[in-house]
Amino acid sequence: MTQGSYVEPSYERDTRYLGDRIVDRGPGSAMGEGEWPVEAGRYRLVVARACPWANRTIIVRRLLGLEDVLSMGICGPTHDADSWTFDLDPGGVDPVLGIPRIKDAYERRQPGYPRGITVPAIVDVPTGQVVTNDFAQMTLDFSTQWRAHHREGAPDLYPEALREEIDLVNRRVYTEVNNGVYRCGFAGTQSAYDDAYERLFTALDWLDERLTTRRYLVGESLTEADVRLFTTLARFDAVYHGHFKCNRQKLSEFDALWAYARDLFTTPGFGDTTDFVHIKSHYYEVHRDINPTGIVPAGPDVAGWLEPHGRESLGGNPFGDGTPPGPPPEGERVDPAHNPHVGPDGLVRSVRG
Repeated sequence: MTQGSYVEPSYERDTRYLGDRIVDRGPGSAMGEGEWPVEAGRYRLVVARACPWANRTIIVRRLLGLEDVLSMGICGPTHDADSWTFDLDPGGVDPVLGIPRIKDAYERRQPGYPRGITVPAIVDVPTGQVVTNDFAQMTLDFSTQWRAHHREGAPDLYPEALREEIDLVNRRVYTEVNNGVYRCGFAGTQSAYDDAYERLFTALDWLDERLTTRRYLVGESLTEADVRLFTTLARFDAVYHGHFKCNRQKLSEFDALWAYARDLFTTPGFGDTTDFVHIKSHYYEVHRDINPTGIVPAGPDVAGWLEPHGRESLGGNPFGDGTPPGPPPEGERVDPAHNPHVGPDGLVRSVRG
């Protein structure tokens, strides 16, 4: 997610990212242009819990058990027009990178970096420069290039046999839902908004129907597709319904889609990485062009996220032949005051089915 003023006749996301990749080419293999080697402890993932694109990387990193090999720096939920900042850390400085704002790492990569300062970003710790901010490729590479460092029992989130279907679903979810809510919120004309609104809810209706007969979007267990959809659903009632005018109905007013979201929320790695306070703070305080007062709403009540979902009757297993991750590291746990379902061990307190 980037910063700045978004409102224009028809919102278009700038997708010109730093496209380098961190890859495993095997012993003795040379890196190609734009490739960096997978090395435990060399890189730092910089995120903000408020950002849905960054939240994806937090979830995948946790599901795969990469915490010990890929450290994580967490920016605060708000930023100015210049950069995301490490205002949550003592002295406002990231303790590993030694910088107060992620823009500094972009500038080390390319002085005068001309595009948006976005999270997530992976930084090469020895040089202090951003390697990549291509969020879509980033999580796929966590699954395919970092396999040697996956925890025992890690799920296969991008199984080769399902990749074609996952990619098809992901494309529609990205254009119509993940980015569709932004097209609604940042539309600068009534016609642009009307078009975005219609496309968004057409896609949500399709997802609701698809998930009526299957527990997960693709296959019988969690995949990359579920991660990508979840982070938008987690923000829907809290932000997109009101702030972005995506208000035909709330997520909680869909049948299958709401039960599906609750199923994921109570799965380790999903609800325990969701920070409702940071989410609302970011959107309502930063987007002053559509919320000039900066007032953050008190609601909605999030108690319903633990209501029984009944999705087990559809079959499947979230982790396939694998196992769930354990509690998140102590320094990476969501503040229970920001998500009342998170207990002192960092996990969602209960799973009631």
